[in-house]
Amino acid sequence: MKSRDKKAYALAGVNIKAADEAIDLIKRHVRSASRPEVLTDIGLFGGLFEFKGYSEPVLVSSIDGVGTKIKIASLLDKHDTIGIDLVNHCVNDILACGANPLFFLDYIGMGKLVPERVETIVGGIADACRSVGCALIGGEMAEMPGVYQPDDYDLVGCIIGAVEKSNILKGDSISPNDAVLGLPSSGLHTNGYSLVRRVFGIDEDPSSLQVFHPELERTLGEELLEPHRCYRSELNSALPKVKGLAHITGGGLVGNLPRILPQGLAAHLDKSTWHIPPIFKLIQGQGGIEEAEMYQVFNMGIGMAIICSPEQVAELAAALPETIVIGKVVETRGNQRINIT
Repeated sequence: MKSRDKKAYALAGVNIKAADEAIDLIKRHVRSASRPEVLTDIGLFGGLFEFKGYSEPVLVSSIDGVGTKIKIASLLDKHDTIGIDLVNHCVNDILACGANPLFFLDYIGMGKLVPERVETIVGGIADACRSVGCALIGGEMAEMPGVYQPDDYDLVGCIIGAVEKSNILKGDSISPNDAVLGLPSSGLHTNGYSLVRRVFGIDEDPSSLQVFHPELERTLGEELLEPHRCYRSELNSALPKVKGLAHITGGGLVGNLPRILPQGLAAHLDKSTWHIPPIFKLIQGQGGIEEAEMYQVFNMGIGMAIICSPEQVAELAAALPETIVIGKVVETRGNQRINIT
């Protein structure tokens, strides 16, 4: 490639030198989140993972993003937690099937490649992968001027996990009178941010992120960037006692819990049994939002729902000190699968 060609590409908005610099910066992060099964270093055209250790393995995959929470990170110029959000969300999704994470790939699309920002984002991804024993095996950085504004970026992750066929959690053994337990969320996690931005007028006035709220004991921006909680470490050893798991993401309890309930069953939940974090009450009051809609959009303080037999409640409560009995499974003949009172 001639030097004038490189200059022309830079004038078009793509900086190859910045991409090379970013790769050099993220190498140490990627290498820190590896496993013995990884057979390749960063730079090859594909990531190689030697799959072993299972008798009847079933691969479990998930791909997701972090939504418009990225806008909050960009407005605050704080990018060290957004990668943690991405990994934890994906790990929780495959955990709901009973799977352990094997490896992770990320995609960052941006208007202008800023190497230091990329390093910060990937550093968070690597930290979260390392904490759950998941290999960060590859990724892609795409500088796309004209598609993204210069300071905009998007972040997507793909996770591959595995579970023994006999240990897959599908919810098919759930029956009437089973208990519904909940594990607390750390806040909004990665859902509902478009509504939150409208409620607080964040796009028009980003200074609202700097406002201190006594009920939150911190600024709105600090609250909104609280990382998505990962439940794998605490739940992993308890999985044999569990009939079903529901990761409470977009759609809230109303949209996610029915995904694991067999036909003809519903869940009755008692909202007085758990603590609803102040951020949700602040959003509801500021936006004048009906309570029913709040439960359809946000997790409302429950990040993971667990269904087990009544006989297993005591053991699970002992193994998971933060868990709360929030309801039970009942028979239903109607279309309403979740009843929150």
